[in-house]
Formats: sequence, C-alpha cells, structure tokens
Amino acid sequence: MSEKNRIGAKVKLVRENRKLSIDDVSERTNLSVNSIESIEKGELIPGLTPLIKIARVLGVRLGTFMDDQQELGPVLMRSDTKKDENIVTRFSERNNAKSSDLDFYALARNKADRHMDPFIIDVFPSSGENIKLSTHEGEEFIYVLAGNIEVVYGKDKYELCAGDSIYYDSIVAHHLHSKGDQPAKILAVVYTPA
Repeated sequence: MSEKNRIGAKVKLVRENRKLSIDDVSERTNLSVNSIESIEKGELIPGLTPLIKIARVLGVRLGTFMDDQQELGPVLMRSDTKKDENIVTRFSERNNAKSSDLDFYALARNKADRHMDPFIIDVFPSSGENIKLSTHEGEEFIYVLAGNIEVVYGKDKYELCAGDSIYYDSIVAHHLHSKGDQPAKILAVVYTPA
C-alpha cells in the first residue's frame, strides 16, 4: 500500500509563493520535472537530498516543509504528540519509493528561525533495492534510542546499538538503516546552513 507523502503540498505552496515554476526549480536543482511533480503530488516518498536542494532553491530550511505555523517563543512537544500520524514525514533514498525507509517525527515543528532540526526517527531495515547515499551541506548527530543501526559513511560502515552515537559532516555520502530485520529508533539533530 502506498503511503501519501505529506510534505508535497507544502513544497508546492512554498514554490508557488516564491513565484517559481516547476521548470525553474528543476533547472536550479538538477532534478527532473517529473521528480518534482511526483514529490508535490505526494506520489513518491522523497529522499533528503532532493528536498534539501529544493529547500535551498526556495530559500527555506528543510524543516519549513514540515512546519504548520511559526512560533517565536519556545516550542514544547509533549511525548503523546510525537507519534501522531498527522506529523510524521516519510523519507526514502530508493528510486521511485512507495514505502518509507525512515519515519521522521519533528521535535521543533514551527520554531521560527531555528538553526537545527531535531527528530525522533523510526528506522526500518534496508530493503537492499536501489539505495542511494545522501549528500548535502551540514552536519548530523545521531543517538540510538532502541535497536541497532548501520551507518554507511563514505567507504566506511559503522554499527551502532542503543546508547551509541555518531556525529558527522553531511557533505560526505551517507545512509543509515536498521541492522537486521527489526526497526530501530534514533534521535537525530540535523543542521543545514541557510
């Protein structure tokens, strides 16, 4: 069953507010028109790399695509709200993905002018099919809450279990997935320069 990409409508709204056509965004990001249309229509589960490229062209943070409204003061997230299906954002680094590899639950939704994006992420086992490494400007901090994950970082692989952490530069090609056949849960903090 296909999972609807919930951020596509937000990408389209921001693009239209910036008065840019899909062709404009395609040219500036080197993404195909079909890929951008599929993301906006919610037909595919996008990867982080294309979304970061689109965010940079539109002049917004990646988190903007997940925000509902801006809060100037502190943003409080209660434990019972982070698993709400209405705020999950699904990602995949596979071509033409119809299911999620990573379910992101934003912990700082709507915080105006933030420089970091913290998430709780459900990490699913690797399907092994057409996985692409992600690369983008910035840094990532990963702390494993439950289960085991494998992080591919450049030519190296790191296995992490609950309580382990890793901090890396996102410009180096990377990918993470659950190790074995069980999902894992991580806390991730992503910094992408504006």
